[in-house]
Amino acid sequence: MVRSNLLLSLLAGAAFTEAARPVKNFIPGRFIVEFEDAEDSTEFSSHVSSLGETIRTFDSSIFKGASISFNDLATAESEASNLMSLRSVKNVWQQRLYSVPNDEVIWTGNPNEASQISRRQAYNESDTFSPHVMTQVDKLRAQGIVGTGIKVAVIDTGIDYRHPALGGCFGPGCLVSYGYDIVGDDYTGANTPKPDDDPWDGCAGHGSHVAGIIAAQANELGFTGAAPGVTLGAYRVFGCDGSAADDVLIEAYLRAYDAGSNIITASIGGSSGWSEAPWSVVVSRIVEQGVPCTVSAGNSGDYGLFYASTAADGKKVTAIASFDNTQSPALLVTSNYSVDGGADQQFGYALGEPGAWAGVNLPLWAPSTNPNDTAGGCAAYPADTPDLSGKIVLIRRGSCTFVQKATNARAFGAKYIMFYNNVVGATAAAAAVDGILAVGMTTAATGTAWVNAIAAGSEVVLDMLDPETAPVILQTTPNTVTGGYASTYTSWGPTFEADVKPQLSSPGGNILSTYPVPLGSYAVLSGTSMACPLAAAVYALVAEVRGTFDPAVIEKLLSSTSNPQLLNDGTGAYPVLAPVAQQGSGLIQAYDAAYASTLLSTSSLAFNDTDNFVDTLNFTISNLGTEDVTYDIATVGAATGYTFSTTVYPDNFPGVEFDDTFATLEFSEAKVTVAAGASSVVQVTVTPPALDAKRLPVYSGYITLNGTNGDSLSLPYQGIVGSLHSTTVLAEAYLAGSTDTNLAPITSGNTSFTLYKTNSNTTAAVQPVAVADLAFGSPLVKYEVLSGNSSLGEILGSPIYYASRDPHGAAWNGTLADGSYAPAGTYKFQISALHIFGDASDKSQYDVGTTSEFTISYA
Repeated sequence: MVRSNLLLSLLAGAAFTEAARPVKNFIPGRFIVEFEDAEDSTEFSSHVSSLGETIRTFDSSIFKGASISFNDLATAESEASNLMSLRSVKNVWQQRLYSVPNDEVIWTGNPNEASQISRRQAYNESDTFSPHVMTQVDKLRAQGIVGTGIKVAVIDTGIDYRHPALGGCFGPGCLVSYGYDIVGDDYTGANTPKPDDDPWDGCAGHGSHVAGIIAAQANELGFTGAAPGVTLGAYRVFGCDGSAADDVLIEAYLRAYDAGSNIITASIGGSSGWSEAPWSVVVSRIVEQGVPCTVSAGNSGDYGLFYASTAADGKKVTAIASFDNTQSPALLVTSNYSVDGGADQQFGYALGEPGAWAGVNLPLWAPSTNPNDTAGGCAAYPADTPDLSGKIVLIRRGSCTFVQKATNARAFGAKYIMFYNNVVGATAAAAAVDGILAVGMTTAATGTAWVNAIAAGSEVVLDMLDPETAPVILQTTPNTVTGGYASTYTSWGPTFEADVKPQLSSPGGNILSTYPVPLGSYAVLSGTSMACPLAAAVYALVAEVRGTFDPAVIEKLLSSTSNPQLLNDGTGAYPVLAPVAQQGSGLIQAYDAAYASTLLSTSSLAFNDTDNFVDTLNFTISNLGTEDVTYDIATVGAATGYTFSTTVYPDNFPGVEFDDTFATLEFSEAKVTVAAGASSVVQVTVTPPALDAKRLPVYSGYITLNGTNGDSLSLPYQGIVGSLHSTTVLAEAYLAGSTDTNLAPITSGNTSFTLYKTNSNTTAAVQPVAVADLAFGSPLVKYEVLSGNSSLGEILGSPIYYASRDPHGAAWNGTLADGSYAPAGTYKFQISALHIFGDASDKSQYDVGTTSEFTISYA
């Protein structure tokens, strides 16, 4: 039993503050409509012609439908509901916006820096790039496997195909040979797209980084993409700023599919936990047609269990989690330093913002000479601190912000600050403080050496070269803390329907790749956005070896040959495997998957929760080889994670409590001999661990199969102790104002709102917002308005379906669901959230809450 010790270590080892929970972003008045396959859509077109504008039409074998924007927001919800009465309409969804992923930008380079590094001339040389070594891509590359002729579509911000390492051109014969800009530079998600035939990424960068991970050609930094022989398709769904709507993403996927893409990848998503969103539905159908689709699992690992992302949570869609790179690459600007007037020595640093370092030649001064001080520079400096205007202040990176450290130094005249890292590598720091002219960050080793010299009484002087012309060094430092383990930011499953998510893991933390030339040419980024394209490239390599693109076959091969790793909270590893809900099958191994002679019938086993418990499942072992193989079957448990502790909200990671009380698995046979070309069925019976069901623990582990042919395989399994159906979903119902983007609760009494009716000027109105603060996912959330204890009915914006565990707000302009207006008066909102697996017709299966009272009048 390691529960208490592990929990205490996790809580002590990482300072954690709960992040603001995101408010879901739906587009008022805009909907996705799916048509019945055999019905003529003329009826629909005629019906909506006077009600709104058809934005897009979809006429694919995958999905037939349209997106529509209703003219009158006051009646949009009721009109959308009315569409379901049309014979030609199959489904209607409200449109949602998805932001460019919040990946961490560790470093960006520029052409001048890159030009001073020797260029590798070919990509068939020995591959030592650490993400490739971690995933066995290097072994396939040594055999000349590069994904030749395979079409991989990238749905993202476009690709800077003008970049030399990304081909330098667009069209037939180029690396980026096909694609489309669906939106244009100015698209934000809320305005009208301006599509064109040129999917160039010159202002965002995300898609160019993704593309380089897949297929970067030989370049001056000495790396290539994992599958540089593929052909890329670029489908741009983001402008320079803003978000992308469901209909844009659906069109991109349909275009990529119709263009004959062999693999489609998207490093995009948003919290969901349900497979029913329209974008997820389309991606799932494409997978069913034989095209593998990899989607990033999300970067919300701090939200803990049950925070799966759309469209990664789609049925049969492969969700990709992130592992940290074993190496931390950085391209560092060089300058010189001396100790006690000795010879100049070179050092490297990451240029920060501001960065006016040119010509600075000053001694170092440190507020703390303890290189292990986690709070160095965080407190106000003592009164006897010297004038720092003639010093470069050396501060250890630690527990407070760069701005706070810079502000404390500036109080005594500091102009220049050099941070030194508290972990491997160096990253760009920003400290926009009046009077601070330049900041930078050097490595932990360099900073520690300087601090020790200062503590010994030596003077350390930095001679700073002009960053625009200074030489640069590509430095890779071993990541001995988190390298090779699941990234702390990677989002956790399972889904609210108890599906296993994520499926696979790939390196995504601290990844060097291409970047748009206007933005610096190269960058180091961290996120599941970086893990996903590497997994897509591995799909291409495995497909080339095995001669199939069958999504299920490749996923099962990669899952069974992955390497599960120990739990790591960001400060170190613990002697227990990380849960399946975090790492899926573990770190993918491309070579083993490409040449495995054993195929399992599934990529995971899900035993569901206690209410829907399936105690026995089967899987099939198929021997694809030419000799009989005997397999020894056993199991190893992974850490069980408790969803809840003291509140109705799931615990945040790393504050999640873990247990090493594992499930017990029994097999129909512990040793199975499978003849060459034959198959054998293995029955698995599980006894869940005896744990507190009220805390909804998620248990998991791996079934191991070791064959006499040398195959060493594992099959992830997962189950839930407790009832998803009985879990509280609605934490609170409260009142907010529409002008507050954070939708904070209104705590003052006697709140009044002046509203405007249809066709009036509504921009000046602050509307009351009914906020459902969902602690857990709900398949149906209703918003009603109450006068006293009597319901006037549902409001505009109600209901919402398949809601994630986040705050969901519905602004009210006084309109009821039937299109009528409530009279002026005093009201409160009542919010009803249906439990998971609940019966929508049974009122007892909802959590119900009411807001404080408010008064409305009309102008």
